[in-house]
Amino acid sequence: MARPLVLVGAGEFALIAREYFTHDAGRDIAAFAVERAWLDRDAIDGTPVVAYEDIETIYPPDEVDVFVAIPASGLNRLRTRFYLDLKARGYRFARYISSRAFVWRNATVGENCFIFEENVVQPFVTIGDNCILWSGNHIGHRTVIRDNVFMASHAVVSGYCEIGENSFIGVNSTFNDKVRVAADNIIGSGALVVRDTEPGLIYVGSPAKPLPGKRSLDVVL
Repeated sequence: MARPLVLVGAGEFALIAREYFTHDAGRDIAAFAVERAWLDRDAIDGTPVVAYEDIETIYPPDEVDVFVAIPASGLNRLRTRFYLDLKARGYRFARYISSRAFVWRNATVGENCFIFEENVVQPFVTIGDNCILWSGNHIGHRTVIRDNVFMASHAVVSGYCEIGENSFIGVNSTFNDKVRVAADNIIGSGALVVRDTEPGLIYVGSPAKPLPGKRSLDVVL
């Protein structure tokens, strides 16, 4: 029997995650956890909200699983900070793959990942830890998605691609075969990526080109 689940975060993604974990994955949500400075209520629709600083006392690692339900804030840095902290404390992470997603049998999906409905994940794909794939993406065969990536809806990633760590992939973006997206990239909505990218840049347009004078970590997501 699955252990109770604590969701780290109490924003919109956390509320959505509670819906999917509860009504599709059959998980019991024990609580939301937020840092004390942001704790402004005791419960959300009957689910307790507790201070993150007290999580080990209230919900020890040997009694619950956790999921960090934080989107792409700070180019995924905020979600990653909580993920690494909880990992160091010995917590076990939940993973959600929608019952309405297609994930081929030999694709691998890391921990603290959330894969929404209508995603297609083809053979031999590798998805790292702490990744979010919103609805309706296509991940082509042999593609590797590195850790801490956030992929918005309806991206098309062709075969043999690589998506670098911490990157944000915008809605309706498209990637040609064998393209390597570097770490810390922001790929804008509707971009067509036809060649390898450089780290820390923002790419827009068709074909996609870097925005001059702009760095991805300077953008508020």
